[in-house]
Amino acid sequence: MTSRATEQTREILSDFAEHAPALGELYRDLHAHPEPGWQEQRTAGVVAARLHAAGYKVVEGVGGTGVVGELRNGDGPVVLVRADMDALPVTERTGLPYASTIDGVMHACGHDMHVACLTGTAEALARARSRWSGTLLVVGQPAEELGEGAAAMVRDPAWAGFARPDVVLGQHVGPFPAGAIVHRPGLIMSAATTVDVRLFGRGGHGSAPERCVDPIVIAAHLITRLQTIVSREVSPRESVVVTAGQVHAGTAANVIPDEARVSLNFRVQSERAREQVLSAIRRIAEAECAAAGAPRPPEFTVSSEFPLTLNDADADARVSSVHTELFGAEAVLEHGPMMGSEDFSVFGDAEHNGGTAVPTNFWFFGGTSWDDWNRAAGETPEEKLADLPGNHSALFAPDPDPTIQVGTTALTAAALAYLA
Repeated sequence: MTSRATEQTREILSDFAEHAPALGELYRDLHAHPEPGWQEQRTAGVVAARLHAAGYKVVEGVGGTGVVGELRNGDGPVVLVRADMDALPVTERTGLPYASTIDGVMHACGHDMHVACLTGTAEALARARSRWSGTLLVVGQPAEELGEGAAAMVRDPAWAGFARPDVVLGQHVGPFPAGAIVHRPGLIMSAATTVDVRLFGRGGHGSAPERCVDPIVIAAHLITRLQTIVSREVSPRESVVVTAGQVHAGTAANVIPDEARVSLNFRVQSERAREQVLSAIRRIAEAECAAAGAPRPPEFTVSSEFPLTLNDADADARVSSVHTELFGAEAVLEHGPMMGSEDFSVFGDAEHNGGTAVPTNFWFFGGTSWDDWNRAAGETPEEKLADLPGNHSALFAPDPDPTIQVGTTALTAAALAYLA
C-alpha cells in the first residue's frame, strides 16, 4: 500500500516540470557565483528573497549569514529542512558554461545543488498548503565546510524565536548515479577534528645546521611518525584517517627557520577514537620536539571539530520507506559509514533544543549522469566511484536537471513523511 506521504509528494510535485527550468537557472547562477564560508551574503539574499516571495516569515543574518524561513500551516509537527550554502577554496576545472566566475572559489561540494533543492521543496510545499499541516522551518546554513555554521545559528538569540523542531532533515549530493538515494540508520558520517601544531626550532644559516634546531626536520619526523597512529595504535576494528594537509615553514633555501606549522585533520567513527588520536598527536609531537632538542614544546590549537552524524533509526526507517516507494527499492542503497563529516547534527543536539535531543535524518542522493556512470571504469559501484570526480574535486559537476528533480523530490517526500 502506498503511503499518504508518497501520494502527497506525487500530487504536490505533479507540476515539477513547470518549475524545473527556474530551479535549474537558480542552480547555475549559484554555481557561477560561489561564496566561501561566512561570505555567503549574495547566496543568502537569493534564498531569503525566494522564501519571502513564497510566503515564509524570513529572518536573515542568523548566526552571521544564515537564513531561516518559517511557514506555520496549522496544527502538526515542526519539520526542519536544511541546506548548506558555502563554497570551497578550489579553482574550478569543469569547463562548464556556468563555471565559477570567482577566482579560486568553487562549489566543489554541491552546496549550490543543496540550495536549489531546498528552494524547490520550500516553494512546492508553500504552493500546496492545503495538502499538509504543521510548521516548516527552512534553513540556509553558512560555513559548513568550516564546521562552524550550524553552531553559530543555534547559538544566535534569534534561534529561540523559531518553533522547536520535532525532526531535522538534510541531504547531500554525491557522485552516485542520478536517481540513487543512500540511507543508513545510525552512523552515516564520521567525526572530524583539525589540529594545528606549531613547532619551535632555532634558526640560522643553512651552512651551519649544527648551530640550529631545524623545525622542518621535526615536522618531517612528526608527519611520518603520525602514520603509526592508524597502523600501530588504533584497533583495526576502528576506521580512522590521519592527514597532514598543510605544512608551512621557511623563507629561503639557505635559511633554517625558527618554526614550522603543521595542520592535521583526522576522521574517526567514535568519540573514544577521537580522544585516542588527539592524545597520540600531542604525545608524538612533544616527543619529536624533545628528541630534537627544541627550545620550546609544541603548541596545539584545535581549529575545527565536526560531530558524528548519527541517523535516528525510526526517522531513517520512515524517510527511507517513502523514498523506496517513490524511487523503487533498487534505487535506495545502503552504504557503509563515510569518512566525510558534517555539522548538520548540531541542529538536533539536546543542548539547543530544551535539553532533549531531536531526531535527525541525513541521506545522500546521486548527481552523476547515467552516461558518465556507465563510462566509469570498473564493474562494482566502489570501482566506479573511485574513477569519478567526487566532492571537493575541481572537476565535480552534478548533472543539473535529473539531480535537482531527485533532490527536490527526496527532500519534499521526507518532510511530508511527517507533515502529510
